[in-house]
Amino acid sequence: MNEPSSQGQPCRILIVDDEPAIRRFLHAALADDRFTLVQAENGHAALAAAASTRPDVILLDLGLPDLDGVEVIARLRQWSQVPIIVLSVRDREADKVRALDAGADDYLTKPFGVDELLARIRVMLRRAVQQAPEPVIRVGELELDLACRLIMLGGKPVALTPTEYELLRLLATNAGKVLTHRQILKRIWGAAYLEQPHVLRVNISNLRRKIETDASRPRYILTESGVGYRFRSDS
Repeated sequence: MNEPSSQGQPCRILIVDDEPAIRRFLHAALADDRFTLVQAENGHAALAAAASTRPDVILLDLGLPDLDGVEVIARLRQWSQVPIIVLSVRDREADKVRALDAGADDYLTKPFGVDELLARIRVMLRRAVQQAPEPVIRVGELELDLACRLIMLGGKPVALTPTEYELLRLLATNAGKVLTHRQILKRIWGAAYLEQPHVLRVNISNLRRKIETDASRPRYILTESGVGYRFRSDS
């Protein structure tokens, strides 16, 4: 796993896109002394740059001229856990799922707002510098004490089944990251359940009824339509 930049040092961001106009836009949007920017215009150059510069975050387009972006993600995941945010015009759910299943951490569809991109980068950087799961995770009125396996909502304990607890723990320790249905099913129930998404839907519904004030308008477990779920991250 990459070593994150030292505190106070600029964060290294690798921009991978074959369109010069997009690279210029991202360079202008991220022109800040908090960031050191590296650029690559194709997949092979991206892999080389990732190995030589050890970026803290990679912004990756999928439509590259030599390698598909999903292939780049898969190759990177063979040796690196650097956070990868996909920036792509591909807006089909199937494309998002393929990229996230390959190991991408987030997915933004072009065009996107600079403020949203910066917020996603902040989430990735916070996750990257975290050396170990925090024993206590607090978001809004929800508190997870991982050491004691205790869930509190508004100061009151919440009774969860073992499966519900592991599901909430998985989502909360990956706060801000989109987890696909298949990723969650494999981690919680095993490979035999990859084609049984109803199991996940039922457990998410039950979990929301216990931790959400209004399960129909969730604040903590957010749905990425057709893709998976994202746990709320206060950025």
